[in-house]
Amino acid sequence: MSRAAVPTAVAHAIDKGSAVPFYRQLKDILRADITGRGLRSGDRLPGDHELCQQYGVSRPVVRQALSELQYEGVLQRIKGRGTFVAPQLTSQSLVQALTGLHDDVHAMGRTLLSEVRTLKVTAADPDVAGRLEIPVGTAVVVTERLRFVDDEPWVYAISHVPAALAPDLVDQDLREQSLYALLERRYGLRLVRSRRSVEAHVAGQRLAGDLRIPRHAPVLKLINVSFGADNRPVETFVAYHRGDRSRFEVELERAPGGRAVPPLVRVV
Repeated sequence: MSRAAVPTAVAHAIDKGSAVPFYRQLKDILRADITGRGLRSGDRLPGDHELCQQYGVSRPVVRQALSELQYEGVLQRIKGRGTFVAPQLTSQSLVQALTGLHDDVHAMGRTLLSEVRTLKVTAADPDVAGRLEIPVGTAVVVTERLRFVDDEPWVYAISHVPAALAPDLVDQDLREQSLYALLERRYGLRLVRSRRSVEAHVAGQRLAGDLRIPRHAPVLKLINVSFGADNRPVETFVAYHRGDRSRFEVELERAPGGRAVPPLVRVV
């Protein structure tokens, strides 16, 4: 729930003699003020007219600064209501590190809990079998979890592990612990690399209800296959992340001499 407008303290003034555009100066001032005063998600900023008067700039300058802060995920502008500090996004490394949501969330000092909807042994269908490189019908452990960050639903994840690799996985408590850590600690399955892809998706009625978002709201569909030391698949999951609460970070490198490298993103 959004809170009342928080008066903006003038930490800096616009330097009218600077070559830096006014909108960029204002953008930096507002960003520093949000951070410096510890404003939180949902705190409302003063309106455009008040900001114009406070900083002695035109309305187009204010709108440009606010628009760029909105684009960068710092602010959220809601028509008819005002401008608010945007919700903090949970970042996940897409390619540069093999980490799960559990590690990413805890690294930011936030809490992650899972509501386990399904935890059972089933037969691998063609899609799961293909990702795990096993025959169709092979016994796999499937777990479906609705995952909460700071008590708010963020992700619905469906994971599969070959049952032969984790024979008593169905008896484990996955509400608070990392599946990756469990696979490594209990079953000796050292994960060395993964293959991940991200697709744009929209929430159906059931998924929207679970994630507490409008039906047809955007979600990020993450498909992952994790490989062990013998280069064979150990685990695969499909996770649906709320588009308004998650982001994925990708680090790219240019090969020496400009040599072409295989693309990490494929359009199909």
